[in-house]
This record gives sequence, structure tokens and C-alpha cells, in this order.
Amino acid sequence: MNHRPPTQLVSPQPALPVWRRLLAHAWPFRVGFAGALALLFAGTACDVSTPLLVQRFIDHFLTPRSFPAGPLLRLAALYLSLLAASAAFNYLQLVQFQSAALRVVQHLRNNVFNHVQRLPLAFFDRTSSGALVSRITNDTEAIKDLFVNVLSTLAQNTAFLVGVFVSMFVLDARLAGFCALLVPVLVLIMVAYRRWTGPVFHLTRQKLSQLNAHLSESLQGMATIQAFVQEARFIRLFAQINQEHYAARLRTIRLNSLLLRPLVDVIYTLALIQVLGWFGLQALMGPVSVGVLFAFVNYLDRFFEPVNQMMMQLNLLQQAMVSAERVFELLDQPTADQTTPEVSPDFPALPAVHPTITRGHLVFENVSFSYDGHHNVLENISFEVLPGQTVALVGHTGSGKSTLALLLLRLYPVHSGSIYIDGWPLSSIPEAELRRQVGLVLQEPFLFAGDIQSNIRLGRPLSDEAVVRAARLVQADPFIQRLPRGYAEPLGERGATLSAGQRQLLAFARTMAGQPKILVLDEATASVDTETEEAIQTALARMRQGRTTLVIAHRLSTVEDADVILVLHRGRIVERGTHRQLLSQQGLYQTMYRLQQGTGTVRPHPVPPHP
Repeated sequence: MNHRPPTQLVSPQPALPVWRRLLAHAWPFRVGFAGALALLFAGTACDVSTPLLVQRFIDHFLTPRSFPAGPLLRLAALYLSLLAASAAFNYLQLVQFQSAALRVVQHLRNNVFNHVQRLPLAFFDRTSSGALVSRITNDTEAIKDLFVNVLSTLAQNTAFLVGVFVSMFVLDARLAGFCALLVPVLVLIMVAYRRWTGPVFHLTRQKLSQLNAHLSESLQGMATIQAFVQEARFIRLFAQINQEHYAARLRTIRLNSLLLRPLVDVIYTLALIQVLGWFGLQALMGPVSVGVLFAFVNYLDRFFEPVNQMMMQLNLLQQAMVSAERVFELLDQPTADQTTPEVSPDFPALPAVHPTITRGHLVFENVSFSYDGHHNVLENISFEVLPGQTVALVGHTGSGKSTLALLLLRLYPVHSGSIYIDGWPLSSIPEAELRRQVGLVLQEPFLFAGDIQSNIRLGRPLSDEAVVRAARLVQADPFIQRLPRGYAEPLGERGATLSAGQRQLLAFARTMAGQPKILVLDEATASVDTETEEAIQTALARMRQGRTTLVIAHRLSTVEDADVILVLHRGRIVERGTHRQLLSQQGLYQTMYRLQQGTGTVRPHPVPPHP
């Protein structure tokens, strides 16, 4: 396992751009939010009006031996009506607000997943799957909490605070103005909370991402871990990351314990002392309104309870903002772009719209490529594959054979040089057309959850008969028919219930079901036994008829009948020709062939620097 560099605290990005992007995602659902806000204002107006009614009752009707039934009943009816209306409005706004918020998060998750599907393969080479899963699940879940819980709470409490202040000014403008001085203090606490907790929340999310990455790697490599008795080391590494995550979470708890409810409660107590002291001084100079005193204390209590709720939501708000930064960072990753179509000067002019693959004519012209931008794995590769021809790529491990296949499928961009199919530059061919007409079979095929039929069909509009024909073509039908449910047989994760040869046969059937014009076989027979390989070779002979085929092989015995064999060494084509021609050259190919045939020790031949 690679050594993990020490984790640094990451300073949070400015909040305003993140908020703008979050609001941009919420904008399509603005009607739902507007309706929720209207209901919220109506419920708040009803809620903040009730202390005024109590104040009126105390100051005007709380008199000994006086009970005006009519006014009191009207006052009680109005009070109960306001309570019922407040409850109804608050219920409706909560449902409306959270419904709109859930739609926003659903839309955002779809956008993130869709974007990840279009990212270039190079991005996945440098990003662990566990870290991606963490961003798509945990981070979007935190954003969901922001929209569903935090924003609804902040909107509701903000509206309530405005209503409380308006009511306070109605009762006593001077005292309300003095209480308003507490607002900057509370805002200052919120700003300090974000400043101090931002780096800690970044660290917490980073550690959670590392936990997911380590867990994903451990589960995928469980067979290797147990075979090499590495359980203790992986347990120790997981415990170390988990301890770092615990330490980061503990720091947030300490900050929350200081800056949230305890500090607000202290400010509330000081404000209450201030209000009571004000009325005490007023009482020394003359009579005071007991109703106003009750309403002020009631409003003060109602003022700080929303503040407490808002301060408690800052924890979720900060987590959500950090998660939003991470999600937007993922959304900002560039996708695989297509360049402007051009036509090779070596081919006749073709229409400048809708490039299609009809013949399967391949041309590589001076193609060079580097994964890291510094060390080329391919240098000046040039060759041509005529329609219907089979060209084999052979060479030692790391010579660049599989990279050529990835470039042909445009899974990686060509750094220099050009690739043409039927005269069209590779970059000009629509992705759907390219992937439909170029069929790829890898050495280790990936099978998805479902049954055998769905893995061969792979979402394409193919009939059951077409699926069966493809399976029969590659000799997969006999073993499928022996399964208890045949083509409806469910598969375990990654097809673990099948043998390596059976998984490879299904990969062949999946490719041939699409009837591609070009076949790319990357070590396609390396994982099958001899008997299965013979069946596949028979099928391949039929598959190659009328199709351009690019075969990447390590076992030279499987490509002896290829029309042209290209020998790669350190990213260059050093030999080319038929099997017989290459043997007669007594070069690298002959050395590799005789070693594989076990015909004795062969002196290595010098490899020319250029083809």
C-alpha cells in the first residue's frame, strides 16, 4: 500500500461562491421555495401575535371582580385561532420546504453522477474509488441536510426573529433598540465559529474519505490480503485513519461545546438581567405595565430559542459547506472534450457532418502518448489496418500494447500525432458511434449485477434471439444452457460465481451482440484454459470475418495467423510483418517465440532504436 502523506488542514474556500452555486442548483425549484416562504411568513405572523394578546389581557382585563364575558371570549377565540393557524401554516411550510429541498438534492446527485460518468479515464487513475463514493454519497448527504434541515430552520427562525423584533419595537422602541445591540454579537460568534471550525471540518471530511478509500481497497483485495497474511497491517492502518478521524471530530465537539448553546445561554442571561433591570428602574420612577413586562420577557425567551437552534445548525451548516466545496470540486473536473472535426489529407474529402464508421479502416500517424506528461509510453507509432484485416500487437509487458487500444477508444486523449478511422480524425467521431462500432474485450472482463442475459444485452435494444445468437457465436451457449435458470441465471458480484473462462465468453458475447465494425481484443484469451481457448479461437475466426481486428497478445501462438504482426519495445514499433517473415528476421519476435515454445536458450538480439 502506498505511503500516505501527512494530512494538512485545508483552509475553507470563500463561502459566497459556494452559496451562489448552491442557490443556482435551487433556482429551478424556486416556485416551491417561494410557496414555503409565504406559508412561513403567515405562520410566523400568527405565532408572534399571541404574546400581544396576552399583554392586552393582562393590562386591560386582569382586574379583580371584573369579568367582561364577551371581550374575553373574543380574545380567547382569537388566541386559539392564531395558535391553530400557526400550527397549520408551520406544518404546510415545513412539508413544502423540505419537499423542494429534497428535489434540489436529487437533482444535484443526478448531476454529480452524470458528470462522473463523463470524466476521462485518467481521472480515475489518480482518484481512489472510495474517495469518489464518499463525495457522491456522504458529501451529497451533508448537502441534503443543508437544504432539508439547516436552510428550513434558518429561514423559519430568521422570519421569527424579525417578527419578534417588530413586536418588541411596538411595545417599547427604546428597550427594543437596546436589545438589538445583541445581534452584532451573535453574528460575530457565527463568523468566528465558521473561521475556527472550517479547517477542522475539512480535515474531518478528508479523513472520512480516506476511511472509505481504505475500506474499498480492502474489500476488493481481500483475497490478496488473506493470501499474503496482511490482515494485521490493514487492520492497523484502518485503526490509524479511524483514530485521526476521531481526533478531528473531537476538536469539532470541543468548539461546538464552547461556541454554541453555552455561550448563547450566557448572552441570554445577560439580556434578561438587562430587561428586568430596565423595568426595575422604570418602577422606581412610576408605574410599569405588567403586560408589557410579560410580553418582553416572553419575546426575549422566544428570541434566544431560535438563536440557539440556529447556532446548533451551524454544525451541520459548516459540514454542508465543506461537503459542497468537495462536490463542486468534483463537478469542476473537466470531461473528455471533443475537438473540431478534420479530415486527413491522405483520404478523399468527406462530408463535414455526422462522421460514421462503415468500413473499419484504421490509421495511426506518429502517435505519442504519456500518462504523466513526462515519460512517453508510446513514441511515433505509425501503422495502417485495412478493412477486414487482422493486426496483432505483441511485445513485453509495459511496451505500450494496451495503451494503443485505450487511445483508439478515446479513453485517453492523443498527446501528439493522429488516429483516423475511415478517414475521420478520431476526435471528430461522436462518442456513441465510436463505442458502438469499436468492440473491446479486456483480459479481465467486468460483469454487472443482474443476470446473464442483461450482461450480454447491457442496456441495448437487443432481442432475446440476438442475445442467444451472440452467445452461440462465441461458444458460450452450451455452458449457459447447463445453468439452472439459463440466460436468467443471476450473477454474483463481478460474476464471481462463474469461472474466468466463462466470464470471458460472456464478454465475447457482449461485444459481438453489438455487431461492431472493429474488434479490439486485449489479451482476450489469457485467462481461459486450453480447451476453452480452442473454442474461442474457432469463434474468433468467424468473428473476424468482415471486421477489422486489433489483437493484443502475450502468447504468440494465438496470433500466428494475423495478417500483420507489430512488435513493440519500449513504446516503439521495432519489427513488423507476418509470422513467417518475423521468424526469418531472427530479431526480437523470434527470441520471444522460441522462449515461449521452450526450444532452448536463445541469445537476445539487439533491438533497433527505430522501426
